[in-house]
Amino acid sequence: QGLSHVGPSSIAAMGDGGFGKGGGFGDKGKGKGKGKAKGKKGKGKGKEEKEWVPVTKLGRLVKDGKINSIEEIYVHSLPVKEFQIIDQFFQPGTLKDEVMKIHPVQRCTSAGQTNRFVCYVMVGDSNGHIGLGSKCSKEVAT
Repeated sequence: QGLSHVGPSSIAAMGDGGFGKGGGFGDKGKGKGKGKAKGKKGKGKGKEEKEWVPVTKLGRLVKDGKINSIEEIYVHSLPVKEFQIIDQFFQPGTLKDEVMKIHPVQRCTSAGQTNRFVCYVMVGDSNGHIGLGSKCSKEVAT
């Protein structure tokens, strides 16, 4: 079998090996890259807010007015996946947040360690309603 029927010039034309932008053995499945985004600077300025389109079943129930209080969500221990659900029940400025812990996590890779941070935040309205959120990110704003 082998590549005996293929000449040396066609092997070079195949590419994907060597030290290019990826695609060889060391690519690890990250793709060829899309280059830099063009014309996307200042994205989001001067645009009005779009109307909320619920994604989850709980979101659709809240938007339709079938669930009238946050207590109904708490009683059934339903996970809140959309922030707009909370915005329906609380006025802006009533919620207070507190960063409880920032936990560094390391993962060992072939090139060394990659550092990430898990952040836990407690949110409440000082009236008996509390929530806990967690998120993992590559960097932390201080």
